[in-house]
Amino acid sequence: MLKSDIFNRSSTDGAIVSSETYNLIIGLVLCWGFLINWLIVRHIDTAWLLKINPWIFFISYFASCFFGIYLFNKSKEPAISFLGYNFVVVPFGLIVNIVVSRYQPNLVLQAIQITAVVTIIMMMLGVVFPKFFQSIRFMLFIALLIVILIELFQIFVLRIHSEWIDWAVAFIFCGYIGYDWGRANNIPKTVDNAIDSAAAIYMDIINLFLRILRILGRRRR
Repeated sequence: MLKSDIFNRSSTDGAIVSSETYNLIIGLVLCWGFLINWLIVRHIDTAWLLKINPWIFFISYFASCFFGIYLFNKSKEPAISFLGYNFVVVPFGLIVNIVVSRYQPNLVLQAIQITAVVTIIMMMLGVVFPKFFQSIRFMLFIALLIVILIELFQIFVLRIHSEWIDWAVAFIFCGYIGYDWGRANNIPKTVDNAIDSAAAIYMDIINLFLRILRILGRRRR
């Protein structure tokens, strides 16, 4: 998981908005990201993406993501933060394009529906039990790091992929959604912070979606 330090903010020079406006902005920014992803899946040929040299693709992917995270982490200007958000959304959309091309549309739709329901539930839990999610943040980080290392070892050394890995990552990102949503509502409620919070939560949701899709796809085989 790419690191973001926006939730450590305790003061701001920007104008404070109401909680309703703040959460609305987060929702709109998330919807914008999902719309861009949908357009990428709809209009960019997966076969063309697969022809790109893997090294060039992944170097460009990480460069764009880290640059985007740098922008929305460091900037206090909503426009710059939104630009950084798009530098994250586009490469994530390309990955989503490649992954969903392997599955039937009805399965993708089912994964979207499950992800939406789980996201809403975890957001509600993040608001109701913020202290609980705060208490497990270190556990989430360590768990995700261990699972990623195991997954990489299985893929590149053992040439296998265990189903439990997908379940573990899905549960971890459920925790991150609740954790990040709770933290998003505990920092100064400015437009810039709303955009930055949406960017962090967007990455949680997309990672959860991809794992749910893989779990559903394996169960249909």
